[in-house]
Amino acid sequence: MKTNMVSVRKKIAIHHRPGSFSDYWIEWCKTNNVPFKIVNAYDSNIIADLNDCDGFMWHSHHDSYADQLFARQLTLALDHMGKKVFPDVSTFWHFDDKIAQKYLFEVAGVQHVPIHIFYTKEKALEWLTLATFPLVFKLRGGAGSINVKLVKELRDAVRLVNRAFGSGFPVIDVYAIAKQARWEYIRDKKPRQLLRAIYYYLRAFSGLKPSSMQFRERQRGYIYFQDFIPQNTFDHRLIVIGNRCFCIQRGVREGDFRASGSGLLSYNQDLFPEKIIQTAFQIAAKFKTQSLALDFLYSESGDPLVVEMSYAFPRGKFAEDCPGYFDITLKWHNVKCIQPVLMIEDFMKSIVTKGQPEVNE
Repeated sequence: MKTNMVSVRKKIAIHHRPGSFSDYWIEWCKTNNVPFKIVNAYDSNIIADLNDCDGFMWHSHHDSYADQLFARQLTLALDHMGKKVFPDVSTFWHFDDKIAQKYLFEVAGVQHVPIHIFYTKEKALEWLTLATFPLVFKLRGGAGSINVKLVKELRDAVRLVNRAFGSGFPVIDVYAIAKQARWEYIRDKKPRQLLRAIYYYLRAFSGLKPSSMQFRERQRGYIYFQDFIPQNTFDHRLIVIGNRCFCIQRGVREGDFRASGSGLLSYNQDLFPEKIIQTAFQIAAKFKTQSLALDFLYSESGDPLVVEMSYAFPRGKFAEDCPGYFDITLKWHNVKCIQPVLMIEDFMKSIVTKGQPEVNE
């Protein structure tokens, strides 16, 4: 995508993971003659590799054990150097960590679905005797409704608590991934989805772990419950990048309570109340994020409640199919955008040295 803006000659580094946002970032640099180099964030000498660059971009992945080990630490180190990074600390530190998000929501006064977390078995069981069911059980990490279960009765909740403070849970539920792939095949009828479902079902029943699980620790020592918000047949995902808000409605699968990962999407601008768009902009400004995807449900009184958040989101449908966006004045712009391209455009603007003019090519 050719753009009218090309920054003063600033060089950036990009960690390239094929199939990620980096595909768009590299193409944008080539199209706009922006100096860049591809680096490997996993290299031990990554800091030295970035010395001749003004910024660093990396679309790290929640499902990579290596990314989870050091991506936050690298981002913090680069921030201490004064190096511009995407995602930066404010955007990234709570990524794929629902526990971190709980505390951030509460400190910032963000209206959210109530979350209850316990670090001892005794406290959890004590609270459960007074809890209202159903509840939603989650692990601290996971996307696409993986690691999310509806808990209908006290005995089911007690069973989860015993496991949380016993053998624990795998970070990746292979059987849940298989079910998700099966759903996607039923929905889209694509052979690769069927093959993916078969692969994960075989893994689940054979006990063989996918490579992404081999080095991930089991989740134990805490239990996380979220209140169940009834009568929601969809959720709203709002993505704020700069002064633009993209809106997607995600339908709930039949016989399920989860919208994330359903692929039942609508982009009709009339579906989204002004209040939820304003709320998304306010949260992004409060958290000072470069990119923020917020998932909302609605309370019985109609108030939008944040469920969770992320800096990143799937490519394809989310990244390319939105027909337009709302600006901070709530004006609709009927302009189709590729969101990862907006990320690098905003990032390049942010690293232009103050006082230097921009160059148009």
